[in-house]
Amino acid sequence: MSNSPLVTIVTPSYNQARFLEQTMRSVLEQDYLNIEYMVVDGGSTDGSVDIIKKYSNRLKWWVSEKDNGQAEAINKGFARANGEIIAWVNSDDYYMPGTVSSAVKALSDHPEAGFVYGKVQVVDKDEKILNKLSYGNWGLKDLLSFHIIGQPAVFMRRDLLEKVGYLDQTYHCLLDHHLWIRLAEQSGMAYIPSLWASAHYHEDCKNLAIASEFGKEAKRMVQWMQASPQFHDLFEQNRKLILAGAERFDAFYLLDAKDYSASFRAYWKAFWLNPATVTPEWYRLIYAFFAPLGLEGLRERHLQNRRNKLN
Repeated sequence: MSNSPLVTIVTPSYNQARFLEQTMRSVLEQDYLNIEYMVVDGGSTDGSVDIIKKYSNRLKWWVSEKDNGQAEAINKGFARANGEIIAWVNSDDYYMPGTVSSAVKALSDHPEAGFVYGKVQVVDKDEKILNKLSYGNWGLKDLLSFHIIGQPAVFMRRDLLEKVGYLDQTYHCLLDHHLWIRLAEQSGMAYIPSLWASAHYHEDCKNLAIASEFGKEAKRMVQWMQASPQFHDLFEQNRKLILAGAERFDAFYLLDAKDYSASFRAYWKAFWLNPATVTPEWYRLIYAFFAPLGLEGLRERHLQNRRNKLN
């Protein structure tokens, strides 16, 4: 890899005008200069195109046309990429200052790694921090068991991406995780415990808008793992761990979708398959059980009883 490799960054965009300029500026204002930036808009009608045009002289390429979703939009950018390193940042997420420089250094420092990933923070529409996501020095087994990496903090080598193929356009929720698995099957991966990106959590984000679909794709991915010769041995060695991971993942998003009974059942299945998978989220399992019974009411009565005892 050269001392200052070209980095290609792609932003898929569709009707996210309220966040898009922040996303674009987070790329264009990086201190790393050798970046080609592409924005692939799906035919937005909310003023996004005007924002893109405002910065068009600083873009390698952009387009606004109807497409079949996020994966196709990103793949359009991948197909035009010239960079040794490739990443994408969605139109409601953004990079922290210095992220690209840090990612380039990480890939230089870890020649065994085909991709690197950092930390992500989750923020609301007013930039209030809701959560900070840290990961670990994971490998293929962890990805197969649904240890999820925050997508905006991932940077890949282009030669590896082209070797394994672009995003599978039949996935709409786990398109990124499916790609990470294919990358990790061919190459190492390295975790850099630095904050690289922020992701917005808002009423229109995919995590809420189609929360119930995440688990369906996870279980479909399990079938794909079982049917793929390159994963067969590792899958059989870790069958319960992987199945538990899929159930836990399903439960997590079902709870966000307020399908409490289904979430509890999925958590319970995960627990019986591999208790350690659920232990870090024990409080969510309990909430899934009590929420249909009026947990908020019980909580309020408990607090009132405590106040009464103090008076």
